[in-house]
This record gives sequence, structure tokens and C-alpha cells, in this order.
Amino acid sequence: MSRRTRKVKSVGRFAARYGVRIRRRIQEVEGEQRRRHQCPRCLAYAVKRQSTGVWACRHCGLVFAGGAYKPVVTTAVRGEVPPAEVEAKPEEAA
Repeated sequence: MSRRTRKVKSVGRFAARYGVRIRRRIQEVEGEQRRRHQCPRCLAYAVKRQSTGVWACRHCGLVFAGGAYKPVVTTAVRGEVPPAEVEAKPEEAA
């Protein structure tokens, strides 16, 4: 059996079916969904997809809802989850 996924990566499972444009689009989406993303809390590149719309940081343990294929953090979640730099600074008494 030949190596059919050398250049085309995960879409090699489709072989010559469905057309090149659709296969390229699937390759983009799957590549983006499977790579590690930056955590909104600890800023580490450790966020991976658990299931559809559920993302988890393996560094700090944060689990949050995002997009189906990308961990798009909405403004509401950004207000709830401050970055690590803001958390670590001591409060100055005025």
C-alpha cells in the first residue's frame, strides 16, 4: 500500500474523492483544530480541544467554551478570566 498521506496529511483518507477545494478546506480546519493554542489565563500554548466547543488548558486546568474548531474567546469570557500578568501584580495601596 502506498503512502498517500505524505503531502496531503489528514485528508489522505479521502483519496481522490470530493474534489481538491473541499479537501484543502478540510485540511486547513483540521490543522487549526488539532494544534495547540494559547490559554487566555496563563498564556501558555497548552490549550487543546476536548470535544466540540470545549477547550482545556493542560497547564493551568482551565476549561472553557469556544468555537467548534478554534478556541475563540468571546469578550464575556475575557472579562471572567484575567491574564496571568494581571493576576500576579500586587495591588498598590493608594
